Amino acid sequence: MKSQAITIYCLMLYLATECSHPRSKTHIKDGDKLQGPEGKPKTERMQEKCHGPCTTSSNCSQPCVQHFRGEIGFICNGNKWQKSTETCTSLSVETLFMDLNNTSRFSVAAPFIPLHIVDYQAPEPIESVAQVIQMNCPLDYACIIDVVKSSEATSGNIAFIVKLLKNISTHLSDNVTQEKMKSYFKVANHILDKAVIPNWAFIPDKNAGSDLLQSVNWFARRFRIQNELEHITDELFIQTKGLHINHNTSERSFSFSMNVSNTTEGILGMIEVPRQELWKLPPNASEAIGIAFPTLGAVLKEAHLQNASLPRQVNGLVVSVILPERLKQILFTFEKINKSRNTRAQCVGWHSRKRRWDENVCETTLDTASKVKCWCNYTNVLMSFSILMSPMSVDNKVLDYITCIGLSVSILSLIVCLIIEATVWSRVVVTEISYMRHVCIVNIAVSLLTANVWFILGSNFNKKAQNYNWCVVVTFFSHFFYLSLFFWMLFQALLIVYGLLVVFRRMMKSCMMAIGFAIGYGCPLVIAVTTVAITVPGKGYMRHGACWLNWDNTKALLAFAIPALLIVAVNLVVVLVVAVNTQRPSIGSSRSQDVAIIIRISKNVATLTPLLGLTWGFGIATLIEGTSLIFHIIFALLNAFQNASLSPTYGSKLMNC
Repeated sequence: MKSQAITIYCLMLYLATECSHPRSKTHIKDGDKLQGPEGKPKTERMQEKCHGPCTTSSNCSQPCVQHFRGEIGFICNGNKWQKSTETCTSLSVETLFMDLNNTSRFSVAAPFIPLHIVDYQAPEPIESVAQVIQMNCPLDYACIIDVVKSSEATSGNIAFIVKLLKNISTHLSDNVTQEKMKSYFKVANHILDKAVIPNWAFIPDKNAGSDLLQSVNWFARRFRIQNELEHITDELFIQTKGLHINHNTSERSFSFSMNVSNTTEGILGMIEVPRQELWKLPPNASEAIGIAFPTLGAVLKEAHLQNASLPRQVNGLVVSVILPERLKQILFTFEKINKSRNTRAQCVGWHSRKRRWDENVCETTLDTASKVKCWCNYTNVLMSFSILMSPMSVDNKVLDYITCIGLSVSILSLIVCLIIEATVWSRVVVTEISYMRHVCIVNIAVSLLTANVWFILGSNFNKKAQNYNWCVVVTFFSHFFYLSLFFWMLFQALLIVYGLLVVFRRMMKSCMMAIGFAIGYGCPLVIAVTTVAITVPGKGYMRHGACWLNWDNTKALLAFAIPALLIVAVNLVVVLVVAVNTQRPSIGSSRSQDVAIIIRISKNVATLTPLLGLTWGFGIATLIEGTSLIFHIIFALLNAFQNASLSPTYGSKLMNC
């Protein structure tokens, strides 16, 4: 045996001499060789940069340090080499079980042979790990813990451990005990440590985070709870709890408190199974398991993410639930990590097949500065839930004050305008054209007043617990009446055009009224109803956190912006046409009264159109991500005070009619 060991040792030394040159795709400095002058391996890292010329979008690679297989990839950005990928790994199927299987075989040579020499052959495929675990530690999987926990959490090792856990959950989940759960979660906890989260960014496979989440959920799904309420695992970065449920139990819940950053206080998360859902269960006992991750949200990369230039940031714990198939809905309470007033929350579920957050499976029932309540649908592909930050929402006291004061003055001014109309009505509606002019003024004021009332209801409602159906109603009527304002302005412009081309007295008043109401209320109703019918089934009608039209997902806001801006453009053209035509001396004296009324209507349109167009121009600017707060303030000022400035204008003109 001694001679055999010496022979093996000599063979290893020979291979070390032959294989000591690094497998590199770039040039390496003389001082960076893998072995020192005395034949002992160096432990310091290679210089993590490339030595070739750095041109835009060019890339290169460097070998890993000793004892690690793989390479480090770099890309040229701004004339500097930046690390892009890393596959450096010291783990393999052989190294996981070296202490068990290889100690006797290399008892003499192993202390003097570097790891990469012992592992000189191609590593065993990860698929074979299940068989080796079954042979060495089938009861608790504990034989892999020490090697994994002592390994450096490089990007390559993280990727290897993710594959290891995925293989275990696929092939060794027939009889999952609490001992196996603890071992499994200790391994997962090692790569979820907040100190190693940055290394996930360099893993070439961007689905690694999703694979880990799905593997953990699948493995926990096969666990059977023994006690009434069980703390299954309690690691720093992954906790698991379970309880028994049946149709006779009252509402059940379990909560988690975990540290996300270097703060002393933990972030809370709660899972509640509602009583009405428990009624769906059979009399015999069923199980509910909850798993909480404080750091996993940072490594879940969304696939095929549209309409987003930046990754959506998770703002709470990621919580997975394993429930009986009959249960379809569940209530979550998430404490916000970022409690800034400038951030709102969006309840989401992780779709394991699409590999992205799905906002359509959850409804936000409460959104305060510190916590969020979510009502979510549960399926086999939607088992994990959390909250995302909504960076585009702006919440500022200055905007609140401007809106509150401005709308109060606006509503008062509109009421005064309507009172003046009622007072002078009989004296000013002497002709058909003047009659229709004042019908337009009254309906514009009524539309604007009603829209403002719905806007106030929606604004106050946003700060309270939201009810989805009620918020749909608020959004619908706000949309409808704001559109009515613009379409009555359009009818005013059509009156001007008709007055220039045709004698108004030839059209009956009832016919003009029918056309006016068809345009002023019929067109907005068609647009508003169509928007609801198209977007509500997919829950894309409203913005998240506000009772107003959605922009991020369905672009439902275009159903307001496009008609409004088109009407503004048409009205500006009409005003220019009137300005040119009224300068001509060819108009007969018999039409002088109508012409004077047309000029008054044109002045009204000329006042309304630029102000409303400018207001909603700034409104569209606020939809652009990263827009300065000043745009929001200008829009709030114009939107709040435009009505107050218009009402006195109408009033003064009414007194002159």
